[in-house]
Amino acid sequence: MPRCNMGCMTTLLDADAGRKAREAIYTDGITALRGAFSVAWADRMRADIETAFDEAKARPGGAVGRGPHRYYVEIHPEQMSGFVDLVTHPWVMAVCTAVLGEDYRIVELGFDIPFAGAVNQPWHRDFPMPEVTRTEGRLDSLAFNLTGVDTTDEMGPFEIAPGTQFDDEPDFGHGMFPPKPRYRRYEERAVRKYPQRGDISARSALTIHRGTKNRSQVSRPVLVLGVDAADATNSDKHDLAVTETFWATLPPEVRDHLACPVVERLTPITQKHTIEGLVMGDA
Repeated sequence: MPRCNMGCMTTLLDADAGRKAREAIYTDGITALRGAFSVAWADRMRADIETAFDEAKARPGGAVGRGPHRYYVEIHPEQMSGFVDLVTHPWVMAVCTAVLGEDYRIVELGFDIPFAGAVNQPWHRDFPMPEVTRTEGRLDSLAFNLTGVDTTDEMGPFEIAPGTQFDDEPDFGHGMFPPKPRYRRYEERAVRKYPQRGDISARSALTIHRGTKNRSQVSRPVLVLGVDAADATNSDKHDLAVTETFWATLPPEVRDHLACPVVERLTPITQKHTIEGLVMGDA
């Protein structure tokens, strides 16, 4: 039997990591890798988020409400200095390949920021269940999250109900919001997440979740990377683009998966993916 060199061993390790992540995502709806990046890298990410937020908040439609004192902003890849680091991280690539297939597509880059005073969101999923999930039990998208702060309970951590990604929704409002009589199921399963700077999580956005009340005096910015299987359609909700200059700097392993226009000049994004049911919080 031929000996496995270092490159072969790395490929095997990446494949094993992807397999384990796929199992966790199909079982619990979420998985994570601790310490994927340095604290310094995460701090640069937060600085990029804060710069992008100030720009987006200053123009109509640049930042959309996801509840009181809570915003979502979509950005272009070149607004994040560590974009290539993120999308070429071996764990990210392994998880995308294992869950979504080799032809996965990067379709979204953005961030959520709950500020001081943000309230509990209603339990929800981020979009209605795709037909392929309902009929075939196949997940066709992933959301990766990276925190800009070391999360504490006072900051209103993300809360998720593991194992609910396949809950069918004949009585869900807009296919996304379970009625309050069904909240007990999610409250019994609820797990709060306390990621630290440099950690990455990957989840199905169909898994029922919510942001909780921010009782601190600081914001809790979280980067969002959205990735689709080749036959998914979430790109319809997003306006990702790159300039010709930036495209020329990207390695092939990024170009092969970046599903967006290449343009001469970027246009600031007006967010399409408004979730009306989150605007008032858990009223």
